[in-house]
Amino acid sequence: MALGAIALLVVVMMPLAKRAVVTEFGLPLRYASTIRQQGAEKHVPPPLIAAVIYAETKFDPRTSPTGAEGLMQVEPQTALDLARRSGATSFSVADLQHPATNIAYGTYYLRELLTEYHGSEVLALAAYNGGETNVDRWESVARTHGHTLTIAEIPFPETRAYVAKVLGAERRYARTYPRQLGE
Repeated sequence: MALGAIALLVVVMMPLAKRAVVTEFGLPLRYASTIRQQGAEKHVPPPLIAAVIYAETKFDPRTSPTGAEGLMQVEPQTALDLARRSGATSFSVADLQHPATNIAYGTYYLRELLTEYHGSEVLALAAYNGGETNVDRWESVARTHGHTLTIAEIPFPETRAYVAKVLGAERRYARTYPRQLGE
């Protein structure tokens, strides 16, 4: 009798445990309320914000070898420019270590890129990773051939892989966390 109850408990609990392992280790989500709030304020889909954080740091804030800071790996110079343009009254690079601040600056930058590239997530993400100057040059070449830059045409392998990773993660975040991300 006890063995049957244990077997039933295992059968019932296994899908829940599997989902917890998959979401925490395979597709983590932290700071969902901040992501939702920033997404709403800046008109950026929350799953896209979560996917950028996932691709950049897997929700483990750190400083990159190139000096980018925090969850969304915002470059200090970029953050300083964003602070000026957004009307911030004070800014310190140390602010980027705070998750809410880092997500706010990263989302602000993502919104600017989406606006600059007319809503193209491919181009905005390529610029987030590979730089706007490079994307402008690549897009110019694509336009001379009569089309918009595709992921496959991104010349930097790291940037090409980054864009594909973020777009795939965005779909998974939307599907896995619709309630938490407000989708």
